[in-house]
Amino acid sequence: MKHAVRVFAFLATTAVWPMAVATSAGAADKVRFQTDWLPSGEHAMYYGGWQKGIFAEEGIDVTITRGYGSGDTVTKLASGAFDFGVADIASVLTARARQNVPVKTIAALYNQSPHSLFVLKSSGITNFKGLEGKKIGITPGNSHKFYFPKVAERSGTDPSKIVWVNMDGAAMAAQLIAKNIDAAPFYSIHHYYINKAAKAAGEEIIPLPFVEVGFKIYAATIIATDETIAKKPDLTRRFLRAIKRSFEWARDNPEEACKAHIQKVPEVALDDCVHSVSAVMTFVFNDHEKQFGWGKISPERLATTWQAVAESQDLDPKWDPNQAFDLSLIPDK
Repeated sequence: MKHAVRVFAFLATTAVWPMAVATSAGAADKVRFQTDWLPSGEHAMYYGGWQKGIFAEEGIDVTITRGYGSGDTVTKLASGAFDFGVADIASVLTARARQNVPVKTIAALYNQSPHSLFVLKSSGITNFKGLEGKKIGITPGNSHKFYFPKVAERSGTDPSKIVWVNMDGAAMAAQLIAKNIDAAPFYSIHHYYINKAAKAAGEEIIPLPFVEVGFKIYAATIIATDETIAKKPDLTRRFLRAIKRSFEWARDNPEEACKAHIQKVPEVALDDCVHSVSAVMTFVFNDHEKQFGWGKISPERLATTWQAVAESQDLDPKWDPNQAFDLSLIPDK
């Protein structure tokens, strides 16, 4: 258990990494960028892209801040605390439809959903039906909670019988391994390194993917405010180009990307990072991306995504989800 706590404890104190770039004075635009979650290997393309100099090549002096859940990132971006962010599309759509929060998705990263719940094999839980009466850890605005009522319905589970326990994202894996909660929401991308910590404590993590009950929907996206999109189109275009290049580079050079990532986040183990990067790429570069292009969406999958979000959040199903998107600045191939 000490190993598991040590693996995750550093994340609780991780805050901001200022990213200086070697450009001439005044040449680079300063950009504040908040991710959606902890700086694990899932984010190696961002940190690695900076270390590689990709953002600098696009004239960007970037500062990256770890996220505390998609809802937190959307809220802080809307308040002007950051210029760009990463957030699950459920948080963006809900904020836009319910309160007209001036934030839009400017590129869809994960074109299918890696949402899942992690449980311990020793718990005996093997499906969502087995979660009734159990405690599930959650962070404020976490998109897993948005979708869970529909997942529960499709699984024959009463969502009102779930006990949600609010906590910081950095604590959830350790709390699950310690058996203080029965399940924790994670992208399936994180299974390798969390399961490694569980095995060190004599446990094993079993993922329960939402996609198994039909949730083939958009997930992580790059977001910006309406004002940034309107007033800084060139910067937004360059930022997206840096993101796209960073993803392509990490896809083709996962170990190099992870070594660069670790230079900024040394607590992340290389094997954990490489497995996370490899898992991420299956949600980004696939048949959907080949057909529609990087960052783009299809009307059919958007409709399916909005239906899931609207039903989960009791929103108007007739509301047009395109109001939460502006993909006009995605760089061409």
